[in-house]
Amino acid sequence: MPLLRRIANLFSRSRVDREIKAEIEAHIDLRIEDNLAAGMSPEEARRDALLRFGNTTATRERVASADLALSLESIWSDLRYAARQSRRSPGFTLTAVLTLALAIGANAVVFSILNAFLLRPLNVPQAQSLYGIWRTTTKDMAQSYPDYLDLRDRNRSFDGLAAYNAVVAGVDTGQDPFRSFIEEASGNYFDALRLQPLLGQFFHSSDERGPNSAPYIVLTHAFWHTHFHDDRGVIGRVIRLNKHPFTIIGVAPPDFHGTLSFFNPDMFVPIVNHPVFAGDDFNDRSNRWVFMTLGHLKADISPAQAIADLNSIGGTLAKTYPKDDSDMTFTLARPSLYGDYIGRPMRMFMTGLMLLAGLILLAACANLGGLFAARAADRSREIALRLALGSSRRRILRGLFTEAVLIGLAGGAVGLLGSVLLLHRLSTWQPVSRWPLQMSVNPDASVYAISLLLALASGLLFGAVPVTQVLRTNPYEIVKGGATGTRPGRFGLRLTARDVLLVVQIAICAVLVTSSIVAVRGLAQSLRNNFGFELQNTLLVETDLDMAGYKGDGVPTAQKRMIDAVKTIPGVASVAMADQVPLGDTQPDSDVFADTTSDLRPSNAAADAFMFKVSADYFHSAGTTLLSGRAFTDHDNKDNTYVAVVNREFARRIFGSIPRAIGSDFKMPDEKVIQVVGVAEDGKYASLTEDPKPAMFLSVLQWPSKSGYLVVRASGDPNQVALAIRSRLRQFDAGVPVFIQTRYKSLDVFLLGPRMATLALGVLGMMGAMLSITGIFGMAAYSVSKRRRELGIRVALGAQRKEVLQAALGRAVKLLTIGSAAGLFLGILAGRLLAFVVSQATPRDPLVLAGVVLVMSILGLLATWIPAQRALSVDPVKLLREE
Repeated sequence: MPLLRRIANLFSRSRVDREIKAEIEAHIDLRIEDNLAAGMSPEEARRDALLRFGNTTATRERVASADLALSLESIWSDLRYAARQSRRSPGFTLTAVLTLALAIGANAVVFSILNAFLLRPLNVPQAQSLYGIWRTTTKDMAQSYPDYLDLRDRNRSFDGLAAYNAVVAGVDTGQDPFRSFIEEASGNYFDALRLQPLLGQFFHSSDERGPNSAPYIVLTHAFWHTHFHDDRGVIGRVIRLNKHPFTIIGVAPPDFHGTLSFFNPDMFVPIVNHPVFAGDDFNDRSNRWVFMTLGHLKADISPAQAIADLNSIGGTLAKTYPKDDSDMTFTLARPSLYGDYIGRPMRMFMTGLMLLAGLILLAACANLGGLFAARAADRSREIALRLALGSSRRRILRGLFTEAVLIGLAGGAVGLLGSVLLLHRLSTWQPVSRWPLQMSVNPDASVYAISLLLALASGLLFGAVPVTQVLRTNPYEIVKGGATGTRPGRFGLRLTARDVLLVVQIAICAVLVTSSIVAVRGLAQSLRNNFGFELQNTLLVETDLDMAGYKGDGVPTAQKRMIDAVKTIPGVASVAMADQVPLGDTQPDSDVFADTTSDLRPSNAAADAFMFKVSADYFHSAGTTLLSGRAFTDHDNKDNTYVAVVNREFARRIFGSIPRAIGSDFKMPDEKVIQVVGVAEDGKYASLTEDPKPAMFLSVLQWPSKSGYLVVRASGDPNQVALAIRSRLRQFDAGVPVFIQTRYKSLDVFLLGPRMATLALGVLGMMGAMLSITGIFGMAAYSVSKRRRELGIRVALGAQRKEVLQAALGRAVKLLTIGSAAGLFLGILAGRLLAFVVSQATPRDPLVLAGVVLVMSILGLLATWIPAQRALSVDPVKLLREE
């Protein structure tokens, strides 16, 4: 049939139906005429013609399938029939749609996060050629400023090499001063990234003419929007950073938030202003304070060539500056997740999470496959009658697939809608209140495409489960006997493929339940860990006197006044000062040398130790136990011997034991000799999962610091004490930015990963539990549906309720037991991997094992409750009458 005719048929279906009917009748009439000519009676001639022609309905379907218009009409008919079937079983339809919505929604959320952090490049031009410089010896991207200048000027591989560092500054826009995170960026930063400003202009290399020579600010779009309300007249306005005037010269584009995916600074300033924010010598080659160095590779340079170029420069620097730059080797890394430091664990975690989400979807499809099989068994008489009336098996399967795909698309739409709402919330969520951490995970076209593919694939996958059942249907036996009969399984012991799917699904769900319980238990245990300090009744008051303009000898005096002011507050038991605290924002460290070492090159260091500068009363205020010796006093100042309190691991590694450490000396890289006067307990300093590391505490009177924390031990309500501290410090100097939080709250950044892992696994565990319920329910309902006649006969013969339940549900309970046992074993193995994310995750914990057994038992009871009631309510008289 010509194509134009087929298209025209789309708009004249009734005429086409009449033509097909007339053509069929013409064929039958011709056969009748031949039969009459052969001597048959009119009745015999018509009967023979109909028998020879065959089923007219099937013929019409074959003709329709060959015509475009009729094929479309047939598909539309299948869609309407599938919709009617769904409306006839609202409980089944709702269960199927919600099951798929949960599974597809979970996959959409996980894929969107994976896409945002690992697949989608940074929002800068030619992001595929942007690389950061990774130091292989220290496994980070930090450089000293002189080293950055040497790398920038000597390399022949990069089309501009930029650098930046993140710092906290006190911002005064004319109202109350506040703390803000800013990026100190090299003058060529925006040029190297090939960006254009939204408003005003960027700073450039030509603006850098020495320390503090470029007092300019480029605002991020978000900061401009929230603090200046999109005022285009902000260009040229002067604000103060750490009491120093800076001029706003530009606003960055809306979609640029820096080159670290999850860290959104408020503004950018030239890196030559570093002394304003840190106060140290930014030209010190031994001080690697530059956070990251990055740039675009030249078009004709490969990564391998760039690495060789950088290592050649590193070798030259190591020979020229052996004390500061020994063993400088480099490789390239993507800057968005700070190379492998965050990128590798993120890739491992997201890959595992994507795998678990995929298993959730497979479990959902297995669930719905069981439900579809049970439903097909309930509709066996309907299917048999349709086959007996001439409908083809292909047409029936097409209808079943249409219904499955329709449910798949509905579930995908609901799941995608839920995931979009959740992702928008995640994109505005700030997990750590004092850090500008945000996850920009809004879905894009790839997320929508993946969701659509998953919806279609899921519908086809679970719709294929009843195919064999339909193909083996014998309409005559069913119409005559009213039952479908059973066949032995393919795997022995009457175990069918659907049984295997159910066992695998239950095992997956048990793995998720086990992992979620392990994660929750591990997180709870980690909060009871020995941190080396107390969490209860401890406040951290973060201050920075440099932000308020205090300089030189005025800093120790102001710190003493602050401590004295806070001490007089009712409810304050003790107060101390510390430049940094364990598990704080940064973990400063330093090489330490044995007292007998004269060559103080890094390769000769006895250890690399964490270093904290604290005042008297710190150990009491922090709740850190002294094992031997004494704490600091006000006499440990610059006029007396340099002293330190070290932890147990430091004493063991440097001196061999605690007794030998007391009174012994060690050296710092600047050749200062430090005497050990005390030994404190070990603790956690940079990570909740770290092994014991050496640490030393120095007297802040001997090692002054402008920024730091007041560590406050509260004897009253910490929240009330915090309000009183804020008020008292405002009276002390309203220009000092203050941030107060409990010691427990300060761990948010360290608990972010474990909490996110626990939350994700907890959600997946709940989804696994729900899928387990529907899967076991589908199996049990299918078993009861297929054996209703047998159960009726058993009841008629006097079987007890227990025997009926065993006959109806024994198989489902056995499969639940097998799947749960396999899942518990696999969950224990998964729990070992989880220990890398959640500190002290203990999969063999008796409480975990008991919890898994209890949860799976409850799930089994819930899933088999309705089928059990249906089995017990079988009326043999009514059933036999129907049969």
